[in-house]
Amino acid sequence: MHTLNRIIDLLDNLDTVYKNEPVVAGKRRGEWQHYTATRFKDHVNILSRGLLALGISPKDKVAIMSENRPEWNICDFAIMQIGITQVPMYPTLSEHDIEFILQDAGIRLLFVSGSDTLYKVQDVCRKTGTQIYTFDKIAGVPHWLDITEAGKKHTDANLQEYRNRITPDDLLTLIYTSGTTGTPKGVMLTHQNVASNVATCARLYPAGFTRALSFLPISHIFERMVIYMYLYQGISVYYAESMDTIVADINTVKPHGFTTVPRLLEKVYDKIVAKGEVLPGIKRRIFFWALYLALRYEMDGKNGWWYEMQLLIASKLVFNQWRKALGGNIKAIISGGAALQPRLARVFWAARMPVLEGYGLTETSPVIAVNFLGKGNAAFGTVGKPIKNAVIKIAEDGEILYKGPNLMKGYYNRPDLTAEVIDTEGFYHTGDIGKLDEAGFLIITDRKKEMFKTAGGKYIAPQVLENKFKESVLIEHIMVLGENRRFPSALIVPAFDELKAWCAKKGIPYTSDEEMVKNEQVIAEYQRIVDQYNTNFGHWEQVKKFVLMPHEWSIDTGELTPKLSFRRKVILEKHKDLIEEIYAEEHHEE
Repeated sequence: MHTLNRIIDLLDNLDTVYKNEPVVAGKRRGEWQHYTATRFKDHVNILSRGLLALGISPKDKVAIMSENRPEWNICDFAIMQIGITQVPMYPTLSEHDIEFILQDAGIRLLFVSGSDTLYKVQDVCRKTGTQIYTFDKIAGVPHWLDITEAGKKHTDANLQEYRNRITPDDLLTLIYTSGTTGTPKGVMLTHQNVASNVATCARLYPAGFTRALSFLPISHIFERMVIYMYLYQGISVYYAESMDTIVADINTVKPHGFTTVPRLLEKVYDKIVAKGEVLPGIKRRIFFWALYLALRYEMDGKNGWWYEMQLLIASKLVFNQWRKALGGNIKAIISGGAALQPRLARVFWAARMPVLEGYGLTETSPVIAVNFLGKGNAAFGTVGKPIKNAVIKIAEDGEILYKGPNLMKGYYNRPDLTAEVIDTEGFYHTGDIGKLDEAGFLIITDRKKEMFKTAGGKYIAPQVLENKFKESVLIEHIMVLGENRRFPSALIVPAFDELKAWCAKKGIPYTSDEEMVKNEQVIAEYQRIVDQYNTNFGHWEQVKKFVLMPHEWSIDTGELTPKLSFRRKVILEKHKDLIEEIYAEEHHEE
């Protein structure tokens, strides 16, 4: 692999690593649009010239607010190769956050995808004086290809001169973290920050991995760094048309892998189990024999030859169908963004679709540690070993402190906030609690800020409980709470499709989600689930009371971040009256 010090240098190697394969492909109105290396670079160069013709100059800021599509990548490289800083923005941002980012970063120009996004930003952009260009053609609105038309005439711009001025320490991107509260913070990442992470993590992918599906938002550093890694290695990137078409797109593209968050893998697993449940007689018995075998899977053949023999049989009879359901070619799946349940990892590994869990933050470009393929390189229940050149220190209170070439320059315009998280020795305080085991694998136990103390002085790590409870197919989300209270309680969002199926099986008429969460038989079933999973925890940690929520939590309704993590403070504020009811009689409790 060639050395990589600047992300812009990826462009130079596209012809070498891609040959005739597409660099990126996107689906528009059911048709795949492919971009070869030549076509991709031509678009990038003309767009760069067009931006210069518009008067955008190095050190300016240009933003992209769009779902995943090839235009995102073309604009990204066109912006960066002339020394402009690219600011990615989630299409789901609130108007308040959009206005803050446009003003704080001083965005000159904003690329948006289509009419939905345009509608959200138009008024704010008028206020801030930001120019808007759309990827979809919309009457009366400047289109992104208008810039390329200007670029075709601006032939005297020497792009190589602009590129030569870019140093590894120059700002590549400014990423505003959604955070769980307050105003977004602009994370400053340099070319070197991200390039070092790309080069270090490239060995994640085994030989023959040449085609990937992408559906996590590129606005997030996790997927964006991975896309750069694909480009570094000549892996063709196919963008799913939408989150609803992932399964269909997987079966069309037949990728060698993808990146995901654990929640999506949980849904895949639940669907597989649901299909097993309805199999007749002997087929059902074989299915669940294979599933229970998979749940006992250990890496590197540690279960012995007899287990491995049974696994081969299970692979032919059952797992082969699972692999086909995910296109039939999966070599590796990368999981990040939240804790992966070890039982899920075991099942996918047993089925020869290894899930490599990693850990990192926007501030670290993002990967700090990750599991790799190969003997001794991965361990269940861990986020892998620290990457090359990483320095990890565990503080006295268990917080993970980090230093490495991928650590951000700081928060934009906020030296005060930077000083709060990067200490005088240069260590970044991650806010996560964890430990390194004897083999050097990093284990994350909780978020420092999310751990809470009960009125009895006992510490509770909510994520550990939540992760366990989510093993139930009837639970979509669960948030454990109880700070300064006498016992932990929980807000539970049912997996409503699964609940409907359960009700049908039990002969309970399903009226509406709102009605069913009040149904006594439904509540009794969730009480049984809570009692079952409580046995895994100490008496003081156990969930004593819960409430079933009548609606899904989502990014749009404010309970989830774009990474699908909880906005705990938002949830607590939204449901404070309900929470007070839970604890209204707490003096009667133990």
